[in-house]
Amino acid sequence: MDDQQLLRYSRHLLLDDLGVEGQQRLLAAHALIVGAGGLASPVALYLASAGVGRITLVDDDTVDLTNLQRQIMHTEARIGQPKVESARQAITAINSGVQVSAVTRRADDALLHQLLADADIALDCTDNFATRQALNRASVRQRKPLVSGAAIGFDGQVTVYDPRQPHSPCYACVFPPSTAVQEARCATMGVFAPLVGIVGALQAAEALKLLSGIGASLTGQLLMVNARHAEFTQVRLHRQPDCPVCGSGGGQAVI
Repeated sequence: MDDQQLLRYSRHLLLDDLGVEGQQRLLAAHALIVGAGGLASPVALYLASAGVGRITLVDDDTVDLTNLQRQIMHTEARIGQPKVESARQAITAINSGVQVSAVTRRADDALLHQLLADADIALDCTDNFATRQALNRASVRQRKPLVSGAAIGFDGQVTVYDPRQPHSPCYACVFPPSTAVQEARCATMGVFAPLVGIVGALQAAEALKLLSGIGASLTGQLLMVNARHAEFTQVRLHRQPDCPVCGSGGGQAVI
């Protein structure tokens, strides 16, 4: 680290658990963020401010006025812009030393496998069941940890799926691909603005811990957030032997 970085990240360097070595790991890390909305806003901004060296953002949507109630990295001046381009500007304004790649495409299996192969961690900040399943398949195949978050109404959840850990479930263990799912989206269901900040900040914290090698992750634990009553509840998750993605197939994703 140069003198400027030593000054910028000094409050991290003062943490015994993190220190110089942990900060250097963050500077060398590459995070893939899928989605560029409410959850991705705190995720991207905190990863950038904390010094994650490379961030790749994937989203095919544009900034809309209705987004601004909760998607804090977008602004009125950037309405109509691709969200990933707006996010790039927000990240660069906080930390110009971060290398940002903006991918204005809808995420699919091929794209996610390609992008995750070059990343150290994936963060699921989407609200689409099919995309979540595709990202999970890429995570299992590439053996890269996946930090998953979701928020709707006043309720959110966060967990980590880590295929490097033999007992870790994957997303498909908890939400089987064959299950009929009724999509719950903010556009039709509404969402409490600070909730996405709470969940996204927790996702960022889990990612930073994994990348720097500190603390214990939420692997195998689903942390549920009830913002209406300020309640946090943890539920144990288990790997399913018959999971079509990480189960009997020997840990290889079914494409």
